[in-house]
Amino acid sequence: MSRTVAILIARLIFAGIFAMAAAFKFAGMADTAAYIAAAGFPFPLLLAWLAAFFELALVLAFLTGAYFSEAALLAGVYVIFLAFAFHGPSHWQGNQAEFGFFVDHFTFLAGLLFAAVHGPGEKLALHNGLIWKGESVSGRL
Repeated sequence: MSRTVAILIARLIFAGIFAMAAAFKFAGMADTAAYIAAAGFPFPLLLAWLAAFFELALVLAFLTGAYFSEAALLAGVYVIFLAFAFHGPSHWQGNQAEFGFFVDHFTFLAGLLFAAVHGPGEKLALHNGLIWKGESVSGRL
């Protein structure tokens, strides 16, 4: 029982973080686009919309368990991209807190990688996907 509860809480945390990120983007798309433009990326408004919908898709995957491992891996790539693009070494000299933000992304990556390997659990999960087939490395969830 405690294993199931822990997995469901972790899924809710992942979903909650990406839901908040998407909500902030949808609520202030122009501000998000300006932040993306300030980082030097082309087509900032398009990228802001794509990021918001991608985060929304991650929320659905984490809540339902469908394509869970794939979503966790893609989220990991996304999180590390964000770390380097918006909090990487070029930002550290101007604001030392940026180094902390950068490192936090790797902590998040660790959780996402663990989730990708172990899957969505057996409760409240659609077991659709290409990677996770219902067994963890130890053979049980």
